[in-house]
Amino acid sequence: MTARIYKPAKTAMQSGHAKTKGWVLDFEPEAPRTVEPLMGWTSSGDMRQQVHLSFASKEEAIAYCERHGIAYQVSEATPSARRGLSYSDNFSFKRRDAWTH
Repeated sequence: MTARIYKPAKTAMQSGHAKTKGWVLDFEPEAPRTVEPLMGWTSSGDMRQQVHLSFASKEEAIAYCERHGIAYQVSEATPSARRGLSYSDNFSFKRRDAWTH
């Protein structure tokens, strides 16, 4: 079973950067989820799929995997291509687009 180590992304619902500083270790699912015929719920017999471990640094997560003999894959976050704008940039003379109401 392979574990995935990554830095979580910022949520789309809020502008804050809470819970994006640390690293998370998730396990890949062993078997696909199945639909229970009686209630229609999706279920899985894989208990490791529910485990989400948090670490302060990438090195701590890698050390945990190596200590317990878990195969892992590290996903590095790509930097954002969008630059932060301030409110005053809307009225700047160097603005590329014409400002409209």
